[in-house]
Amino acid sequence: MNKKVSSESVVKDIRRRTRRKYSSEEKIRIVLEGLRG
Repeated sequence: MNKKVSSESVVKDIRRRTRRKYSSEEKIRIVLEGLRG
């Protein structure tokens, strides 16, 4: 599993979710969950 690929998919997912109202803390939480798997 490539960390770069997973991180890119997480970023894309965050960009999709930013259409809704998401705080910076929520984005960080999503990223941490993505890194943990």
